[in-house]
Amino acid sequence: MASADGSAPAASGLGLLDRRIAGCRACPRLVEWREEVARTKRAAFADWTYWGRPVPGFGPSDARLLIIGLAPAAHGGNRTGRMFTGDRSGDVLYQALYDVGLASQPTSVAADDGLELYGVRITSPVHCAPPANKPTPGERDMCRPWLVQELRLLRPTVRSVVVLGAFGWQAALPAFAEAGWSVPRPRPAFGHGVRVPLDDPDGGGGLDVFGCFHVSQRNTFTGRLTPAMLRDVLRAAAEAAEAADAGGSAEAAGR
Repeated sequence: MASADGSAPAASGLGLLDRRIAGCRACPRLVEWREEVARTKRAAFADWTYWGRPVPGFGPSDARLLIIGLAPAAHGGNRTGRMFTGDRSGDVLYQALYDVGLASQPTSVAADDGLELYGVRITSPVHCAPPANKPTPGERDMCRPWLVQELRLLRPTVRSVVVLGAFGWQAALPAFAEAGWSVPRPRPAFGHGVRVPLDDPDGGGGLDVFGCFHVSQRNTFTGRLTPAMLRDVLRAAAEAAEAADAGGSAEAAGR
Protein backbone atom coordinates (compact mmCIF):
# COMPACT_ATOMS: atom_id res chain seq x y z
CA MET A 1 0.00 0.00 0.00
CA ALA A 2 1.42 3.36 -1.01
CA SER A 3 1.68 6.09 1.58
CA ALA A 4 3.32 9.46 1.94
CA ASP A 5 5.60 8.52 4.79
CA GLY A 6 9.27 9.36 4.53
CA SER A 7 10.32 5.72 4.32
CA ALA A 8 8.84 5.34 0.85
CA PRO A 9 11.51 5.16 -1.86
CA ALA A 10 12.16 8.41 -3.70
CA ALA A 11 10.28 8.77 -6.96
CA SER A 12 12.49 8.71 -10.04
CA GLY A 13 10.25 11.10 -11.92
CA LEU A 14 6.97 12.93 -11.81
CA GLY A 15 5.15 10.19 -13.71
CA LEU A 16 6.09 7.64 -11.07
CA LEU A 17 5.30 10.09 -8.28
CA ASP A 18 1.85 10.76 -9.77
CA ARG A 19 1.10 7.03 -9.88
CA ARG A 20 2.19 6.60 -6.28
CA ILE A 21 0.04 9.52 -5.16
CA ALA A 22 -2.98 8.04 -6.93
CA GLY A 23 -2.59 4.86 -4.89
CA CYS A 24 -2.29 6.51 -1.48
CA ARG A 25 -4.65 5.40 1.32
CA ALA A 26 -2.88 7.06 4.24
CA CYS A 27 -5.81 9.10 5.65
CA PRO A 28 -8.85 6.95 6.57
CA ARG A 29 -11.33 9.84 6.75
CA LEU A 30 -10.38 11.10 3.31
CA VAL A 31 -10.38 7.62 1.77
CA GLU A 32 -13.88 6.97 3.12
CA TRP A 33 -15.21 10.33 1.94
CA ARG A 34 -13.75 10.34 -1.57
CA GLU A 35 -14.96 6.77 -2.21
CA GLU A 36 -18.42 7.47 -0.80
CA VAL A 37 -18.77 10.50 -3.09
CA ALA A 38 -17.63 8.38 -6.02
CA ARG A 39 -20.35 5.80 -5.25
CA THR A 40 -23.25 8.13 -4.57
CA LYS A 41 -22.30 10.81 -7.15
CA ARG A 42 -24.18 14.01 -7.87
CA ALA A 43 -27.34 13.70 -9.93
CA ALA A 44 -25.89 15.89 -12.69
CA PHE A 45 -23.00 13.42 -13.07
CA ALA A 46 -24.90 10.17 -12.62
CA ASP A 47 -23.51 8.79 -15.90
CA TRP A 48 -19.88 9.46 -14.88
CA THR A 49 -17.50 6.89 -13.51
CA TYR A 50 -15.85 8.92 -10.77
CA TRP A 51 -12.09 8.84 -10.30
CA GLY A 52 -12.53 8.53 -6.52
CA ARG A 53 -8.80 8.45 -5.74
CA PRO A 54 -6.09 10.96 -4.81
CA VAL A 55 -5.60 13.46 -7.62
CA PRO A 56 -1.97 13.94 -8.72
CA GLY A 57 -0.50 17.13 -10.13
CA PHE A 58 -1.08 18.19 -13.72
CA GLY A 59 1.31 19.84 -16.15
CA PRO A 60 4.74 19.39 -17.73
CA SER A 61 7.68 17.98 -15.80
CA ASP A 62 9.87 20.97 -16.76
CA ALA A 63 7.41 23.62 -15.55
CA ARG A 64 8.85 27.03 -14.65
CA LEU A 65 5.68 28.07 -12.80
CA LEU A 66 3.86 25.99 -10.18
CA ILE A 67 0.35 26.69 -8.90
CA ILE A 68 -0.55 25.24 -5.49
CA GLY A 69 -4.21 25.03 -4.50
CA LEU A 70 -5.93 23.43 -1.51
CA ALA A 71 -7.46 20.03 -2.36
CA PRO A 72 -9.57 18.46 -5.10
CA ALA A 73 -13.30 19.20 -5.17
CA ALA A 74 -15.62 16.28 -4.41
CA HIS A 75 -17.40 16.54 -7.77
CA GLY A 76 -14.52 18.20 -9.63
CA GLY A 77 -11.08 16.60 -9.45
CA ASN A 78 -12.45 13.66 -7.45
CA ARG A 79 -14.76 12.99 -10.41
CA THR A 80 -12.45 13.75 -13.34
CA GLY A 81 -9.06 12.76 -11.92
CA ARG A 82 -7.39 16.06 -12.85
CA MET A 83 -6.64 19.12 -10.75
CA PHE A 84 -9.27 21.89 -10.92
CA THR A 85 -11.10 20.07 -13.70
CA GLY A 86 -14.88 19.93 -13.82
CA ASP A 87 -15.77 22.53 -11.18
CA ARG A 88 -16.43 26.25 -11.04
CA SER A 89 -13.14 27.08 -9.35
CA GLY A 90 -11.36 25.40 -12.25
CA ASP A 91 -13.50 27.34 -14.73
CA VAL A 92 -12.11 30.58 -13.30
CA LEU A 93 -8.52 29.36 -13.05
CA TYR A 94 -8.23 27.87 -16.54
CA GLN A 95 -9.91 30.84 -18.17
CA ALA A 96 -7.31 33.11 -16.53
CA LEU A 97 -4.45 30.81 -17.54
CA TYR A 98 -5.73 30.87 -21.12
CA ASP A 99 -6.13 34.65 -21.03
CA VAL A 100 -2.45 35.16 -20.10
CA GLY A 101 -1.17 32.59 -22.60
CA LEU A 102 -0.41 29.74 -20.22
CA ALA A 103 -3.08 27.23 -21.36
CA SER A 104 -4.20 25.93 -24.73
CA GLN A 105 -7.92 26.38 -24.05
CA PRO A 106 -10.11 28.27 -21.56
CA THR A 107 -12.05 25.30 -20.24
CA SER A 108 -11.18 22.10 -18.38
CA VAL A 109 -13.98 19.57 -18.30
CA ALA A 110 -12.35 16.12 -18.45
CA ALA A 111 -8.90 14.57 -18.27
CA ASP A 112 -9.01 13.73 -21.98
CA ASP A 113 -10.27 17.10 -23.27
CA GLY A 114 -6.95 18.03 -24.91
CA LEU A 115 -6.00 20.82 -22.51
CA GLU A 116 -2.28 21.63 -22.36
CA LEU A 117 -0.48 23.90 -19.95
CA TYR A 118 2.50 25.91 -21.17
CA GLY A 119 5.34 25.85 -18.66
CA VAL A 120 2.88 25.51 -15.77
CA ARG A 121 2.10 22.68 -13.37
CA ILE A 122 -0.81 22.60 -10.91
CA THR A 123 -0.78 20.67 -7.64
CA SER A 124 -2.15 20.83 -4.11
CA PRO A 125 -0.95 20.17 -0.57
CA VAL A 126 -3.81 17.67 -0.02
CA HIS A 127 -4.53 15.24 -2.86
CA CYS A 128 -7.87 13.80 -1.71
CA ALA A 129 -11.22 15.57 -1.70
CA PRO A 130 -12.04 16.42 1.95
CA PRO A 131 -15.49 16.72 3.55
CA ALA A 132 -16.75 20.32 3.41
CA ASN A 133 -13.56 21.23 1.51
CA LYS A 134 -11.70 21.31 4.84
CA PRO A 135 -8.74 18.98 5.37
CA THR A 136 -7.53 18.68 8.94
CA PRO A 137 -4.05 19.89 9.91
CA GLY A 138 -3.10 16.24 10.43
CA GLU A 139 -4.22 15.33 6.90
CA ARG A 140 -2.30 18.29 5.52
CA ASP A 141 0.84 17.17 7.32
CA MET A 142 0.40 13.53 6.26
CA CYS A 143 0.20 14.62 2.62
CA ARG A 144 3.14 17.06 2.77
CA PRO A 145 5.85 14.54 1.75
CA TRP A 146 4.19 14.21 -1.66
CA LEU A 147 4.47 17.98 -2.18
CA VAL A 148 8.08 17.97 -0.99
CA GLN A 149 8.96 15.23 -3.49
CA GLU A 150 7.17 17.09 -6.28
CA LEU A 151 9.07 20.27 -5.47
CA ARG A 152 12.39 18.42 -5.46
CA LEU A 153 11.65 16.93 -8.86
CA LEU A 154 10.66 20.34 -10.24
CA ARG A 155 13.59 22.14 -8.64
CA PRO A 156 15.81 22.20 -11.76
CA THR A 157 13.25 24.28 -13.67
CA VAL A 158 10.63 25.86 -11.39
CA ARG A 159 11.31 29.53 -10.67
CA SER A 160 8.01 30.89 -9.39
CA VAL A 161 5.00 29.62 -7.48
CA VAL A 162 1.47 30.95 -7.07
CA VAL A 163 -0.16 29.74 -3.85
CA LEU A 164 -3.95 29.95 -3.80
CA GLY A 165 -5.28 30.77 -0.33
CA ALA A 166 -4.01 30.83 3.24
CA PHE A 167 -4.35 27.07 3.78
CA GLY A 168 -2.12 26.34 0.80
CA TRP A 169 0.32 29.03 1.94
CA GLN A 170 0.64 27.50 5.41
CA ALA A 171 1.16 24.05 3.89
CA ALA A 172 3.58 25.16 1.17
CA LEU A 173 6.11 27.18 3.18
CA PRO A 174 7.43 24.24 5.24
CA ALA A 175 7.43 22.12 2.08
CA PHE A 176 9.63 24.68 0.33
CA ALA A 177 12.03 24.51 3.26
CA GLU A 178 12.13 20.70 3.20
CA ALA A 179 12.72 20.76 -0.55
CA GLY A 180 15.82 22.92 -0.13
CA TRP A 181 14.87 26.60 -0.37
CA SER A 182 15.50 29.08 2.46
CA VAL A 183 12.21 30.31 3.98
CA PRO A 184 12.46 33.53 6.04
CA ARG A 185 11.88 33.48 9.80
CA PRO A 186 9.36 34.41 10.96
CA ARG A 187 7.49 32.87 8.08
CA PRO A 188 5.91 35.51 5.83
CA ALA A 189 2.17 36.03 6.22
CA PHE A 190 -0.25 35.21 3.41
CA GLY A 191 -1.82 38.01 1.46
CA HIS A 192 -3.16 38.54 -2.04
CA GLY A 193 -0.37 39.91 -4.21
CA VAL A 194 2.36 39.17 -1.66
CA ARG A 195 5.66 38.23 -3.28
CA VAL A 196 8.33 36.44 -1.28
CA PRO A 197 11.74 35.54 -2.78
CA LEU A 198 13.29 32.31 -1.50
CA ASP A 199 17.01 31.72 -1.90
CA ASP A 200 18.61 28.40 -2.74
CA PRO A 201 21.47 27.90 -0.28
CA ASP A 202 23.01 25.30 -2.59
CA GLY A 203 23.49 27.89 -5.32
CA GLY A 204 20.70 26.69 -7.58
CA GLY A 205 17.71 28.65 -8.78
CA GLY A 206 15.84 30.81 -6.31
CA LEU A 207 12.07 30.87 -6.11
CA ASP A 208 9.56 33.73 -6.16
CA VAL A 209 6.42 32.80 -4.22
CA PHE A 210 3.22 34.77 -4.90
CA GLY A 211 0.10 34.79 -2.74
CA CYS A 212 -3.32 34.84 -4.39
CA PHE A 213 -6.81 34.53 -2.98
CA HIS A 214 -8.19 31.06 -3.70
CA VAL A 215 -10.44 30.65 -6.75
CA SER A 216 -13.25 29.37 -4.52
CA GLN A 217 -16.84 30.22 -5.38
CA ARG A 218 -17.05 32.25 -2.18
CA ASN A 219 -14.22 34.49 -3.35
CA THR A 220 -15.15 34.73 -7.02
CA PHE A 221 -18.90 35.17 -6.50
CA THR A 222 -18.40 37.97 -3.96
CA GLY A 223 -15.75 39.75 -6.01
CA ARG A 224 -13.04 39.29 -3.41
CA LEU A 225 -11.08 37.73 -6.26
CA THR A 226 -11.87 39.08 -9.72
CA PRO A 227 -10.63 37.63 -13.02
CA ALA A 228 -8.42 40.69 -13.45
CA MET A 229 -6.83 40.19 -10.01
CA LEU A 230 -6.11 36.56 -10.82
CA ARG A 231 -4.67 37.40 -14.23
CA ASP A 232 -2.40 40.02 -12.67
CA VAL A 233 -0.88 37.52 -10.22
CA LEU A 234 -0.46 34.82 -12.87
CA ARG A 235 1.14 37.27 -15.26
CA ALA A 236 3.53 38.58 -12.59
CA ALA A 237 4.54 35.03 -11.64
CA ALA A 238 5.09 34.03 -15.27
CA GLU A 239 7.21 37.13 -15.87
CA ALA A 240 9.26 36.41 -12.74
CA ALA A 241 9.92 32.87 -13.96
CA GLU A 242 10.92 34.13 -17.38
CA ALA A 243 13.23 36.78 -15.91
CA ALA A 244 14.87 34.20 -13.65
CA ASP A 245 15.48 31.94 -16.63
CA ALA A 246 16.93 34.80 -18.67
CA GLY A 247 19.20 35.80 -15.80
CA GLY A 248 20.42 32.26 -15.37
CA SER A 249 21.14 31.89 -19.08
CA ALA A 250 23.08 35.17 -19.13
CA GLU A 251 25.12 34.11 -16.10
CA ALA A 252 25.97 30.78 -17.71
CA ALA A 253 26.98 32.49 -20.94
CA GLY A 254 29.31 34.81 -19.06
CA ARG A 255 31.29 32.02 -17.45
